[in-house]
Amino acid sequence: MRRRSLGIAVGACAVLAACSYPFLPLATAVKEPVVIGTANSLTHLDPAGGYDAGSWALYSNIYQSLLTFDPGASVPRPDAAETCGFTTSLTTYRCTVRAGLTFSNGHPLTAAAVKHSFDRIRTIRDPLGPSPLFANLRSVEASGSTVTFHLAAADATWPSKIATSAGSIVDPAEFPASSLRTQQTFPGSGPYVVSSYTKDVRIDLAPNSRYKGAAARKGNPIEIHYYATSQDVEKAWKAGKLDVASSGFPATTLAVLENGKDPGVRLSVGESTVARYLVLNTGPVRRPLGNVEVRRAFAALIDRGRLASAVFKDTVSPLYSLVPRGVTGHSTDFYDLYPESDPRWAKQRLRDAGVSTPVRIRLGHQVGSAADEARALKAQLERMGLFRVELVEEADWVRYQERQKSGEFDAYVLQWSPDFPDPDTFVQPLVGSGNGLHNGYTSAEIDRAIKTTQGFTDRAESVARFQAIQRLVARDVPLVPLWQKKSYVVTRPTISGSQYLVADNSGVWRLWELGR
Repeated sequence: MRRRSLGIAVGACAVLAACSYPFLPLATAVKEPVVIGTANSLTHLDPAGGYDAGSWALYSNIYQSLLTFDPGASVPRPDAAETCGFTTSLTTYRCTVRAGLTFSNGHPLTAAAVKHSFDRIRTIRDPLGPSPLFANLRSVEASGSTVTFHLAAADATWPSKIATSAGSIVDPAEFPASSLRTQQTFPGSGPYVVSSYTKDVRIDLAPNSRYKGAAARKGNPIEIHYYATSQDVEKAWKAGKLDVASSGFPATTLAVLENGKDPGVRLSVGESTVARYLVLNTGPVRRPLGNVEVRRAFAALIDRGRLASAVFKDTVSPLYSLVPRGVTGHSTDFYDLYPESDPRWAKQRLRDAGVSTPVRIRLGHQVGSAADEARALKAQLERMGLFRVELVEEADWVRYQERQKSGEFDAYVLQWSPDFPDPDTFVQPLVGSGNGLHNGYTSAEIDRAIKTTQGFTDRAESVARFQAIQRLVARDVPLVPLWQKKSYVVTRPTISGSQYLVADNSGVWRLWELGR
């Protein structure tokens, strides 16, 4: 999945002409809306322009993919497809599109629409979009109701990749082949249609009367209100404006709710595999973190336990590997290779490498608890005068991504959510060639290992290769794992279905399961 930032992704309509749009719903809302508050904003409502938590949460409700995941499932099942499967090898994958599907505007959903949807992501290659997920896709063919994907190399994870929101199918008549959509409507074939949208403020969803797909339940109308910080979500909750808070409360409040009993609150908690990393700009050697020995010293200064307890009140757990706990192939290489928070070890490493101190770096971060975390990291890194850290705060999520891409930061904090239930989702998009971190890191060894893992249809056989990749990452330190979080959803007692909003490895936000 995709680029993440403390459960924060911000600011849609970056390319739209206006910032508040009315939409005509295609299904009459006869039920009272369920009102959700979140600090997860979205980058863009066009699936070619967003690869972040807030955007993908919406895509799985507005659009369909050929395949989808049931809650807790590790293998996808058909949605817009009737059948899917590899042909004679793991380089050719074929699907038959279900008959009778239409977009919310009445246009037919066809194999040609599927081809168009994949081709435009690869053509547009928006820097904030999901094109890195399809790096292995060579071409797509459409013939009648059949879609055939030709892959550059064997990839057993391909069914899972097209089941993600990156596989969202859009109408060729409405979504341009080589640019993001600028019109004021976003027709899809998912369980919901967008009835209104105000940038950074609110989106209203109405049940799609034309929907025919894997979701058996017809959901309530939904209002999603976007807030800049988790503290703002909490204020709205206390003011009685919300039925649901998802990715919304501060860690201090969540810790109290988890350990207490409040009859006015229903708390759903899950052990997610959402991971937090400190991304290091490996750049040229002349950059402060271009020297691998400096990055290794950097890694040895981090006190994950203190971050988890002091900043996040134990609503997160320390993480010592690229692949989080609960995912096949998880290891503890950063724990094995580096002492936990040892400035003397780090000082000796820098001295042996002939590096003068303090090493000056710019650390990018966002607002709210991310700012608290950044201040804690600064204090840890500056011990014994080894580093001098300039904190650079950016409130706007889209701008934050742009500044990452431009190389403005020597290091920046990033949260990553899984796209699908497989360790590949934490490997290829983060450390493979063409990854989305924009930190200058590539490794031929890792690329070869990734290619090998994608050849195993029995994913258990890939474990040794994924563990080898994590050892290489710990050796090269293009990033430092910090922690992985729990997933919390807070609802009023009158709301049902909140357990379906608790994050799992599929990345699907099942709003249609919410009811009163």
